[in-house]
Amino acid sequence: MALSPEVAEAIAELKTAYPESVSYVEDGVGGALVIVDPVALGAPYAQASTWVGFHVTHLHPNADIYPHHVRGDLSRVDGQPLGSGTSPSSFQGKPSQQLSRRSNRRDAATDSVLLKLERVMQWLRAK
Repeated sequence: MALSPEVAEAIAELKTAYPESVSYVEDGVGGALVIVDPVALGAPYAQASTWVGFHVTHLHPNADIYPHHVRGDLSRVDGQPLGSGTSPSSFQGKPSQQLSRRSNRRDAATDSVLLKLERVMQWLRAK
């Protein structure tokens, strides 16, 4: 089954914001497993950038994009642990750090996949 129109639109919006950085694999039921690479990180992280992966299900926009995954070797410059909201995992066969940032009060009319990605990255950069 091809991407649902809503998922295709979300991927197009991501490609506009991150030209040449968005790849995806259809999940076979209208959704997609998406990777955006690279995404800038900076302080407090030792790495300048990361990939970010997530699943946009066929239920989009009526389902949260959760969780997000970033590079598995993510580390802080100060050597401190990554802290709450993160846990070792994998995404598409790649080691990852899972970022648990559920949007309990999301609005399907205004909360886009791109907006969620930007919020998650803002949270990660501020940790």
